[in-house]
Amino acid sequence: MSDKVVLAYSGGLDTSVAIKWLKEKYKLDVVALTIDVGNEREFSAIQQKALKVGAVKALVIDAKELFVKYFIFPALQANALYEGQYPLATALSRPLMAKLLVDVAREEGASAVAHGCTGKGNDQVRFDVSVNALTPDLKIIAPAREWGMTREETINY
Repeated sequence: MSDKVVLAYSGGLDTSVAIKWLKEKYKLDVVALTIDVGNEREFSAIQQKALKVGAVKALVIDAKELFVKYFIFPALQANALYEGQYPLATALSRPLMAKLLVDVAREEGASAVAHGCTGKGNDQVRFDVSVNALTPDLKIIAPAREWGMTREETINY
């Protein structure tokens, strides 16, 4: 039996390639976790894609109510806008996603979590800091930061 990693899975190129990469590089079984915070997406197709590219399990969590109650409403009450005009929905969703990622990792007995954030931008920080705050003993793997592939190499992988 292999050890497991729970991957925050979007269904995009980087997280789809990450499934194969995590299996090859770390010899881990990948549980793909997709979290619905109100995105208008076809989640059953995303689940099927995760399984097709090698995940041992593909889960979708409907987190819309949690997101609205604990993140959106308080942010609206605080008038939280970036530069006074841009809603912070993406930034606000990351701590909730990290919490659910940790919860599923514990339920699955996984030794690690993974995400598709690159070394650019703040998403990687939001995920890493949130996971470390919740459970410092859980390993965090960020394949897109580690693998050093160009976009073309990622597509070919």
